[in-house]
Amino acid sequence: MRVSSHDLSAPYHFIHYPTMTAAQERIVTSRRGTLNHIRLTVTDIDRARTFYDPLLGSMGYEQVESNDTRVAWAGWAFEGSVLQWFIISAASPENLGRTHDRYAAGFHHLAWNADSREQVDAFHALLLETGATVLDAPAEYNYEPGYYAVFFADPDGMKLELVHVPEAGSAAYWEAYKSRNRHAAGDI
Repeated sequence: MRVSSHDLSAPYHFIHYPTMTAAQERIVTSRRGTLNHIRLTVTDIDRARTFYDPLLGSMGYEQVESNDTRVAWAGWAFEGSVLQWFIISAASPENLGRTHDRYAAGFHHLAWNADSREQVDAFHALLLETGATVLDAPAEYNYEPGYYAVFFADPDGMKLELVHVPEAGSAAYWEAYKSRNRHAAGDI
């Protein structure tokens, strides 16, 4: 990715991906709408710390806080412009017996991005090495062109995913979406 040479302290800057045409260039206007953090509640903070630490470390997160009721990891995204947090907190004593149901109202699953299919495959190997529950081994899915992911569960049964979607796949999905909307609106 190449950022234009104009002053990045301006209210916006242009992002150019080498694989994109000029029509596919994006303008980043602010950090508004990007994720700042996700915080999950777990039944056993030590077990969750042991589970998440090697996985998050492999994705570039560093453990920055840890105590008996909370553990936080942070990592930079978007070329170092956004600090993203992943936080776990201990469940309250009265909720320790509850199990997670991703089909009830609330959290279904979380997906992190990977830069390549090879990263997804290496992450799958790490999951197997750490004894994680793999729900679906790496495979291609038809959510977006080139969508390649591994699905797994944390010790509390929360579904997680590492996915690689080539930039061209996301661009193709977005262009098809925009085209459908233009047709539906009668603009074409």
